[in-house]
Amino acid sequence: MEKRANLVRFFAARTGSPAAAEDLAQELYLKLAGRPPGEVADNPIAFIYRVATNLMVDRTRGEARAAARDGQWRGAHATVLAGQEVAEEPAADEVASSRQRLRQLVEAVAELPPQMQRAFTLHKLEGLSHADTARTMGISVKSVEKHVSAALKNLTARLSR
Repeated sequence: MEKRANLVRFFAARTGSPAAAEDLAQELYLKLAGRPPGEVADNPIAFIYRVATNLMVDRTRGEARAAARDGQWRGAHATVLAGQEVAEEPAADEVASSRQRLRQLVEAVAELPPQMQRAFTLHKLEGLSHADTARTMGISVKSVEKHVSAALKNLTARLSR
């Protein structure tokens, strides 16, 4: 499109964002390329700018709907105390403690015997059924059950110390 630079400036002046201007120019190109062949506007330049303006209006409306939706969600799910929104995130010490427990679990799983570790990982972490785990590993369902049970006992004993 030979008028691309002018269109990008047109979009940038109205949106205040060079990135949004580039996106809108690309959308405009796709919109125009999708028109039926042979369909010609009386004034092609005016038509291009009319489509460009409509794209900006559509984007603005979409952003307004998203902002309203986000605001409604925050209003329904946020905790407000003394007029201030309060984050419902766990305390830093709880986060640190959880990360430590997770690290210990990962280390404990890594130290399991290979078959036990694989059965535990496939069944408990990847969500495979006992039968699917058995097929994947080429062992019986009963062996998978024994490996998973032994792994759970091993991990429970190790992590409760």
